[in-house]
Amino acid sequence: MKSTIKYAAMNSLGTAAYIVLVVSLIFFFGGRFPEDGKTVFAPIAMLMLFVFSAAFTSALVFGRPVIWYLDGKKKEALSLLFYTLGIFLAITLIVFLFLVIIMSGNINMLPLADN
Repeated sequence: MKSTIKYAAMNSLGTAAYIVLVVSLIFFFGGRFPEDGKTVFAPIAMLMLFVFSAAFTSALVFGRPVIWYLDGKKKEALSLLFYTLGIFLAITLIVFLFLVIIMSGNINMLPLADN
């Protein structure tokens, strides 16, 4: 049980870290591209990033549970999946809580954003 929660936390934190990395790269380097939008490569790149992201995060969330399920460890596989989803939901709710606090104007954590 302890290793299941450890794997779930690693999967959830890995998924959250990947999301933070991708969004940070888009946020900080997105303005370096031409703004005229007259290139087909921007939508191609975004769609490729979307497909890769879906595959990568699916592997993080569902990879080990599927392997365990196919190995006959059905109860452990379902526990890992639900722990992973639960921990990721908790991370998501914490991010939304920070967003509400920031948007309420109580804390300025976005020094680069226009206020």
